[in-house]
Amino acid sequence: MERDDEQVLDYPIPAPSALEPPAEWERLRSRCPVARVTLPSGDEAALVTRYEDVKGVLADPRFSRRLTGEGAARIAANESGGVFNSDMAASVPDGGEGHQRWRREVGKWFTAKRMTALRPGIRDMAERLIDGMVEAGAPADLKAHLGFPLPVWVICDLLGVPESDRDRFSYWSDTLLNLTRYTEEEVSAAQEEFFAYMSAHIGRRRTDPGDDLLSALITGTAEDGGRLSDAELVGTGMGLLVAGHETTANMIGKMVAMLLSDRGRWERLLEERRLVRTAVEEALRFDANSGIGLPRFITEDTEIGGETVPAGTTVMCAMAAANRDAGAFEGADTMVLDRLPNQHIAFGSGAHSCLGQALARTELQVVLEALLDRLPGLDLAVPAAELRRVEGLAVGGLATVPVRW
Repeated sequence: MERDDEQVLDYPIPAPSALEPPAEWERLRSRCPVARVTLPSGDEAALVTRYEDVKGVLADPRFSRRLTGEGAARIAANESGGVFNSDMAASVPDGGEGHQRWRREVGKWFTAKRMTALRPGIRDMAERLIDGMVEAGAPADLKAHLGFPLPVWVICDLLGVPESDRDRFSYWSDTLLNLTRYTEEEVSAAQEEFFAYMSAHIGRRRTDPGDDLLSALITGTAEDGGRLSDAELVGTGMGLLVAGHETTANMIGKMVAMLLSDRGRWERLLEERRLVRTAVEEALRFDANSGIGLPRFITEDTEIGGETVPAGTTVMCAMAAANRDAGAFEGADTMVLDRLPNQHIAFGSGAHSCLGQALARTELQVVLEALLDRLPGLDLAVPAAELRRVEGLAVGGLATVPVRW
């Protein structure tokens, strides 16, 4: 098989537009399944892009999601290295019984039953936000009016923190997800503030518990008799606040933009509302702008893609590239709204797959249903090629989503 082992790519790999994948993905999957890349920090890593390889690495319990060990690559272009190298990443157990206990306790709040109970409230909030967007008039930024505030409201309610602090949460989240946007001084100061805020919030919940996830973790009795430590509680609160709004807020905007970029997709959903669920899953699979992916630190020599990757290597798992693998999905580069089955790995795979994926799916489905009902004439206010990516963060998104109706 022809390949160029000496080429080292800058990562993330540039794409022709905000909704299109890098052309390099196809070459890498076919000719260089384990590629050498340079991260924003300047450190080197191995990039995997094939579906089976990415899924296999993410699901392998031998490999650590923490990049705090000796020899692990720094991701971001600041001294601390970013979210994957942070103290927050180290505060939640990485594996074994400790991680299973943490997922059991936190996962109780993300069951299908709870999502069903949350759905009417999410729909009501979506309706109110759409009303506000319509009142403001077209063209409007759907991300600012709906995509961002809805997930923030949901996760703030879930954690029992005031929605009025959302601008601070947004800044703190961005600094934690920094690749190239913020200096080391800005990141350090913001994270100290974020840690102090969450520690104080948990302290208040100890004396005045509410009907929220963190209060339940503090006051409840774990099934195995062990409660979460203070560090685990703070890390859980910070992690859920970041993941619970940043990724979903961006995905709402990208989903709507993908559906509107080809008017036939939107029109089909207007005619066949039963496709909302499969359309959401296909948007997750088809998303070419999901961010930097997930890293794993390889702790022993491992075979990936037919070659040996030495211990001490940081592997970047490009889930978005894997989700466009023609070996795993028929018509991988076509958005198929009724695709079934759809075993995409947008939420990761294995023991560390996204804990809040049921909540993200619920929010995406509710938003899409509400927009189809309320604004059937919704359209992009600019050509899709003019949409701009979020830059400098570990998550992918659109800077704005200008729409009219």
